[in-house]
Amino acid sequence: MSSGEEQRVFIKSYGCQMNVYDADRMGELLASHGYRAVDTPDAADLVILNTCHIREKAAEKVYSEIGRLRSMNAERKGSGRAAATLAVAGCVAQAEGEAMLSRAPAIDLIVGPQTYHRLPALLDRVAKGERGVVDTDFPETTKFKHLPKRAQQPLTAFLTVQEGCDKFCTFCVVPYTRGAEVSRPVAEIVAEAQRLVRTGARELTLLGQNVNAYHGTDETGKEVGLAALCYRLASIEGLERLRYTTSHPRDMSDDLIAAHRDLPELMPYLHLPVQAGSDRILKKMNRQHTAENYLRLIEQIRKARPDIALSSDFIVGFPGETDEDFEATLALIRQVGFAQSFSFKYSPRPGTPAADMPPVDEAVSAARLQILQALLREQQQRFAAQLVGRTLPVLFEKAGRHAGQLAGRSPYLHPVQAEAPESLIGQIADVAILEAVSNSLTGALAAQRAEPRRAFA
Repeated sequence: MSSGEEQRVFIKSYGCQMNVYDADRMGELLASHGYRAVDTPDAADLVILNTCHIREKAAEKVYSEIGRLRSMNAERKGSGRAAATLAVAGCVAQAEGEAMLSRAPAIDLIVGPQTYHRLPALLDRVAKGERGVVDTDFPETTKFKHLPKRAQQPLTAFLTVQEGCDKFCTFCVVPYTRGAEVSRPVAEIVAEAQRLVRTGARELTLLGQNVNAYHGTDETGKEVGLAALCYRLASIEGLERLRYTTSHPRDMSDDLIAAHRDLPELMPYLHLPVQAGSDRILKKMNRQHTAENYLRLIEQIRKARPDIALSSDFIVGFPGETDEDFEATLALIRQVGFAQSFSFKYSPRPGTPAADMPPVDEAVSAARLQILQALLREQQQRFAAQLVGRTLPVLFEKAGRHAGQLAGRSPYLHPVQAEAPESLIGQIADVAILEAVSNSLTGALAAQRAEPRRAFA
């Protein structure tokens, strides 16, 4: 790219919230090198697919998208326009690397989730005529030390504090695509959080593949956990809300549970994946906890924070799952009661131990998934219905669906619509919940306050 020449970039992100964070950081990095974000791939000089490798369908979507982009480039060339540079980033890039080039030779650049800070230099190589550039290293110096400072932020923002996983669940590719658990230093995280708040953020979600395994060092060189980090962040002036995701039951420490009790900034919503309710299947998954461990942990969390809402992940049709194993999962769901959950049929990922295990019949898995999702939907609807008649603090973020309305989020992550003045955008106000519809709530402003509220009953 010649000096002063503006380039246009389109970034499409798949999968988890950490990919959303990474896509934002790539956009900021490229903006500092003269790239302007556009809304469609056809308007772009550079298209980046930021990929997810958790399930087979997620990976196949990437190849389908590459096929469409290849056709787009052919049409552009036919009409005398320059083709867009095609780059693949993220976990599929990391897992498949150069093998992607043989399947999709239209790709110009492949970059892993730990090396996207090198994008400008890699793109220079492509601009000079090099094709099939691949960078999927795990560098000694983390990408965070090379990325630019965060730009203007929306009211809610993601902040990666930890990457990688050491648990090696037999179904999961994360240890292979994101590497071992690495935690950012406390001071580095606090500085980024302060910049986010200064530039508009009022709510931060701390991200990590196994975020409650966070073990960063503080300014004295002492290693601290996620609870201590939350206390530090909660003291930042102007930060109203804290969340974190995704967690592992084994790393839900006593001090982190106590933080949910003691920190009003820490929202009463916890995503704590259990995956299955059968001890036999949990062992085959190498989850390193039992159903009873999980249930006792939920009791402890609810004792500390009685109003907490729980979310989880479930895999059905894991290799070897019997009807009895599936019933054990349903029993656990009934016992816990979840406000929100995510559930999937098992998808074998190449290179993971479970991929070599005998599969469950596809029709059986599909039938079980329907039963499980029906139960989870019922619990989700019941939880939302129980909020009707309550008054909740809502962080208003933008104009609502109808004139005179604002849209915001409840502490439990529900979208909320209520009539309210525009002056409340960016503020937290009490809303009396009148109706629960689909996946959102509607309400009426209970009262306007001169200052944002930092806790609720």
